[in-house]
Amino acid sequence: MLLWVRQNLFKIVLWASNRFASRPEKNAVFESLSKLHEAIGSNKESKGIVIPFAAATGRFVIFSDQHKGAKNGADDFMLCEPAYLAALDHYFENDFHFVSLGDSEELWENRLSSVLKKQQPSFDRYRRFAAANRLYKTIGNHDLDWKNNPLTMAQVRLIFKTSLCIYDGILLQTEIKGNRLSIFCTHGHQGDKASDGNWFSKFFVSKIWAPLQILLKINPNTPAYDAQLKTLHNRLMYEWSNEQQNLLLITGHTHQPVFESLTHIERLYRQLLLAKAGGDEKTAAETEVEIQKRKFEYSHVSSDYLNMRPSYFNSGCCCNNDGDITGIEIEDGCLRLVKWTSKAGHPHREVLEEETLEVLLQAVAAKPIPEKNNAAESSAM
Repeated sequence: MLLWVRQNLFKIVLWASNRFASRPEKNAVFESLSKLHEAIGSNKESKGIVIPFAAATGRFVIFSDQHKGAKNGADDFMLCEPAYLAALDHYFENDFHFVSLGDSEELWENRLSSVLKKQQPSFDRYRRFAAANRLYKTIGNHDLDWKNNPLTMAQVRLIFKTSLCIYDGILLQTEIKGNRLSIFCTHGHQGDKASDGNWFSKFFVSKIWAPLQILLKINPNTPAYDAQLKTLHNRLMYEWSNEQQNLLLITGHTHQPVFESLTHIERLYRQLLLAKAGGDEKTAAETEVEIQKRKFEYSHVSSDYLNMRPSYFNSGCCCNNDGDITGIEIEDGCLRLVKWTSKAGHPHREVLEEETLEVLLQAVAAKPIPEKNNAAESSAM
């Protein structure tokens, strides 16, 4: 009986969310991203900061969407905490700069004070990065209070013993063989009315969704959750980044990793085609098996995924219901998508995808490919 109630309430909740909350609009997204990028490039520090780095030696790790709560039934971070803490220890000890890309705390459902009481291990590590001047915090739609709520801002000063700068975005800049590469990091909710101040969204999460999660132990952070919105968001982020020159865009927000503008299923389809073209039957067979395992997680595959420029990346999230977390690394002149897993109580790191910054710069310095006017998505095979 409880299973039936959970399944049907889940459907009702998703219907209500999709029916009443606004969706991202292309013009609003493009305008918001462009204004923020220009403001940061013009040294408007209230919006963001430009961080120069050497391509060969710069080290950054980017995590987003932890959604740390009060360790109750609605706290999606709880299972991921071991992997997350192990990852932060690793990156601190190896001299990485840490970019927290938004939705670090779930402040639609909790006060910061209640999160602090239960999440001291994370904040202890944040303080270590901050003391070493290696912490950069951007806001997301669920932790806007870090920058906009006076009470929360006062608490932040007490936490870090200083006025920690909170940004809307960060612009990492480097030069490779005399050519500049910019890496624009922001949460990704810009221009999305449902996430950027819509009254229904905040009411829905705090007054309806959180109590239902506690009662029914529903965790929506699976790849299949609200797949249409994820597809739309990824497409808009890619289209904006595709119009830029010498720029990579890294966001969070959807909880779905994207590398070189492709979701995992799109990369598998591309890998399958390349394996078949090269006569690699073993890889083709293994890839087909993986596609069959994963295809249910994705409702769409972009119709032009073979021609997309590698300009858009998404760090994924740190609140998966299997305890794994994903993030983006920049190290040794490479950009990587990594996963930290905590199986059997032993957290470890796995590189999922990797490409050199030089190769990425060459690709995004080329003339953008014109976008098609027809529908951008096709059903997954």
